[in-house]
Amino acid sequence: MPPAVLYVHPGVLDQRRGRIVFASLTAHCALGRSGVRVRKREGDGATPVASMRPVAVYWRDDRVRRTPTVLPVRPIRADDGWCDDGAHRRYNRRVRLPFPAGHETMRRVDGLYDIVVELDWNRAPAIPGRGSAIFLHLAKPGYPPTEGCIAVSLKTMRLILPHLRPATRIVVRHP
Repeated sequence: MPPAVLYVHPGVLDQRRGRIVFASLTAHCALGRSGVRVRKREGDGATPVASMRPVAVYWRDDRVRRTPTVLPVRPIRADDGWCDDGAHRRYNRRVRLPFPAGHETMRRVDGLYDIVVELDWNRAPAIPGRGSAIFLHLAKPGYPPTEGCIAVSLKTMRLILPHLRPATRIVVRHP
């Protein structure tokens, strides 16, 4: 049986918002503040037009209950970060805080990373400047743009997560 495919369709009038289609589910999603781009670069605010696979799930065990999944799952600790410094050898990898190079904190106050699916964008090997921390994560109310990730509601995340497999493809389409 072929792997499942989750499609992300940017909006025609506003590429920062779109629809996610997976099996019989169609739901809203937020995309990067610069829309979608074929040539993704670090800091450009774009969601890459790409076919990506889910790698692992991180979740805030102090805020949300764990949703069943076959993907590797790990609680987000207070010292978890993600390196976004293209000059560092840990670029586009989980790191421990405090961290001397550019990074973002995984344990966010705003709840966007209460459940995070790590995607395999720019991983093997990580090419400096090609973009880091491209995740499927939770959206803010009203679906405002992300920094380049794909964001969905908690309800949508809970519907999708049990069906994701390592072979699942998350395909971000060009408008």
